[in-house]
Amino acid sequence: MPIRHILLALLVVAIWGFNFVVIKLSVEALPPILAAALRFCAAAFPALLFVRPPKAPWWLVVGFGLSFGFALYAFLNLSIAWGMPAGLSSLVLQTQAFFTMAMAFVLLGERPSRFQIIGAGVAFLGIAVIGAERIEGAGLVPLVMVLLAAMAWGLANVLTKKAGRVNAIAFTVWGSLAAPLPLFALSYVVEGGPAIWAALSGFSWSDAVLIAFLAYPATLLGGGIWSWLLGRHPASTVAPFTLLVPITGLLSGYLILGETITGIEIAGGVLVIIGLIVTLRKSKPLEPAIRLD
Repeated sequence: MPIRHILLALLVVAIWGFNFVVIKLSVEALPPILAAALRFCAAAFPALLFVRPPKAPWWLVVGFGLSFGFALYAFLNLSIAWGMPAGLSSLVLQTQAFFTMAMAFVLLGERPSRFQIIGAGVAFLGIAVIGAERIEGAGLVPLVMVLLAAMAWGLANVLTKKAGRVNAIAFTVWGSLAAPLPLFALSYVVEGGPAIWAALSGFSWSDAVLIAFLAYPATLLGGGIWSWLLGRHPASTVAPFTLLVPITGLLSGYLILGETITGIEIAGGVLVIIGLIVTLRKSKPLEPAIRLD
């Protein structure tokens, strides 16, 4: 993977880590599912008026939008609104890397290398270390919802990989179009019409800033770069970068929300970084034990 592509992946990691802080603030200001609906409504409009549809099967575009937009953020926003800390959410959600590897193996036939398997194991150990420090008191239901969000993200990664080298921004913009209507419908069922009306009638400039960050840097820019990388590298190579998101997520939670970072969490973060370094190594072909020439 070229260094410039690694730097792009790290930029996405930084944006997505801070994204959890903004999600936390948005679900405190707005009903959580409504916040997700507004996010993807802003991501799709007015961008689709200027971006041509991607050259990909419509079912892949819609499937991406429903998995990445509807399922992922419906589960994630609700879990955070129901008490899951932003830092812990950024950690647990990165199990998507393992869902991605498993789905890519089953659906795309991508066989991970031994370094990817070992690196993923080391990174998962780091996540387990941090999770053991953070999980007490978070609640089982919010935790399960984040795991379901991670599974949805893994499916979105595989669908993106299946689409191949399409225009990444177009794929993200038009995929985002599939999310708002189901999210608005779910918001109406779960949160109710009066709550939606009260939130929209009292919509402020600070709410607009939160939604704008979630829609543009976090969704369009981050999602566009991510789709571009997935179109050029195996999913099992790209997905492990998100294992760094908990590091930026925990730092953002500490700096913005005042969440504490313990020595155990720092140790877990070091393991995650080591795991990613191992994952990025290339397996060398084995030399034959006996030469035949």
